[in-house]
Amino acid sequence: MNTVAFVASVVIGCLLAETRASRANERRLRERGAIAPPGDVYKVMAVLYPAAFVGMAAEGMWRAGHDAASPTGGPNWFVSGVLLFVASKALKYWAIGTLGERWTFRVFIVPDLPLVTTGPYRYVAHPNYVAVMGELVSTAMMCGAPVAGAAGVILFGAVLWMRVRFESGVLRRVAGRE
Repeated sequence: MNTVAFVASVVIGCLLAETRASRANERRLRERGAIAPPGDVYKVMAVLYPAAFVGMAAEGMWRAGHDAASPTGGPNWFVSGVLLFVASKALKYWAIGTLGERWTFRVFIVPDLPLVTTGPYRYVAHPNYVAVMGELVSTAMMCGAPVAGAAGVILFGAVLWMRVRFESGVLRRVAGRE
């Protein structure tokens, strides 16, 4: 149970730090005249994303208190989850660093700024979202939460799919490709 509590505190701590950075960047973008186009699913994401982590932590703590000792042998889900989490955070922070002040949880259009095509954006259109899915899967693995993990990945993945379609459309319009 202590391991799950530690994982939950690290994940929530990262989420809070990212929220703070997003809000600071959002303020700066708005000061530069950025606008948030209508139609975003941000409000659903803002509830579902942290709720998925809380659900995984709750399931992991429940399982730790009720399950017999885990069997020996087989895959080490915790270690695999740690490795995936670190890789996901590295990709996410590479994307955040590449976007700089343009990175927020919301989608903003900044007049007269070109699209970012450097860093991980050279290889993947939405590297941050790849990382977010990795964070969800890895947290489920580290917490030992197969039910809440699967539910979180499926539900958030569906909303994220809507977000990617929305954001891609906005970016195409900004780039003049539509």
